[in-house]
Amino acid sequence: MAAETHPSRTLHVAFALFGVGLLAVVAIFVLAALGHTAPWLWAVSMAFPVGLALAVVHVVRRR
Repeated sequence: MAAETHPSRTLHVAFALFGVGLLAVVAIFVLAALGHTAPWLWAVSMAFPVGLALAVVHVVRRR
């Protein structure tokens, strides 16, 4: 079994979703500390677990 020399597109998408979701979670806490709200950030923060799940699926399928 040959090892991949470059990450797949799935892994890039997973990292991007994870990063966007993580930034949204941080923004929610920062805005809450400042006394502001942005309800749309709650929807964007769902990219965090979706990215994590996609990365896990990628790793499991690769093995």
